[in-house]
Amino acid sequence: MSSATGSRVVVTGATGNVGTSVVRLLSEDPGIKSVRGLARRTPGWHPPKTEWSAVDLGSETANLAERFEGADAVIHLAWAFQPTHDPATTWRTNVLGSIRVFEAVAAARVPVLVHASSVGAYSPGPKDHAVDESWPTHGWPDAAYCREKAYLERTLDIFERDHPEVRVVRMRPAFLFKWESASEQRRIFGGRFLPGPLARPELLPFLPDVPGLRVQALHTDDAAEAYRLAVHSDSARGAFNLAADPPVDAALLGGMLDARPVRLPRTAARSAIAAAWGLRLLPASPHLFDAVLRVPLMDCTRAHTELGWRPRRTADDVLREFLDGLRKGGGAETEPLRGRKVG
Repeated sequence: MSSATGSRVVVTGATGNVGTSVVRLLSEDPGIKSVRGLARRTPGWHPPKTEWSAVDLGSETANLAERFEGADAVIHLAWAFQPTHDPATTWRTNVLGSIRVFEAVAAARVPVLVHASSVGAYSPGPKDHAVDESWPTHGWPDAAYCREKAYLERTLDIFERDHPEVRVVRMRPAFLFKWESASEQRRIFGGRFLPGPLARPELLPFLPDVPGLRVQALHTDDAAEAYRLAVHSDSARGAFNLAADPPVDAALLGGMLDARPVRLPRTAARSAIAAAWGLRLLPASPHLFDAVLRVPLMDCTRAHTELGWRPRRTADDVLREFLDGLRKGGGAETEPLRGRKVG
């Protein structure tokens, strides 16, 4: 075990999809002395060695340096996906809030910062082969999510230059799913008008096959394990791609759901999403759809070799679990992850 033995770790966004998995793994780790979870609303969930603090990163009055005092590592996961119609609001929370976190890490002299970046930070890239962490991270500028993730990559470039004493790790995971996150992700991306049959794949006679819709998925618990390993590794620095095989496309989904893929032009799919988003029937914006069609496939060799990380579940295992969570109203004991079945 490295010098992280007995570490005190602070986790922002600790009640969300990734945060709950990270907190649980850290609380079960004998090498971790204590965990402090930060969230806007503290939960009734009480894992071992964990205390909660109510903090809104979007607030200019949040005293983060005080919360970070004495910590050996800060894992920054907090992120707001909505409102997609008001990008200034998500910018205040995601970008300005993250900058407050980085500044507080330096002020409190925390030696390790592990930041949740994303595949969405990458510039458009190939779908027929995987790219490593050197691929440009300028995002897809039309999508707020990608813009914000890419901006924070540049912010961390400056932070690392100015604070070489801080070991900075940037995780760039694929799309993350687990049973407990199904209801939250339905609310974030599908909204309250999500048709019930979409949670019952046996009722889908065909599956839209949109050109470019080939992405990677990962179980949230597997991503959380990479965060845990990064805390313990004295040598881990820089970016790490995180994804499971195989890549997800219409052929894989069609076989898994026993549905026939039907080619759908990109413009038709985007027009339908744009219309639903414009009418506020769908929270996910057409700009995010554009980005999904353009994100590259990621090569995870560096995480395998330098962190000793490998996912335990395949991408199709992940999606089966997630769909089961949609059907059954999967959730957890935190406000963001509260469960609710699709009507």
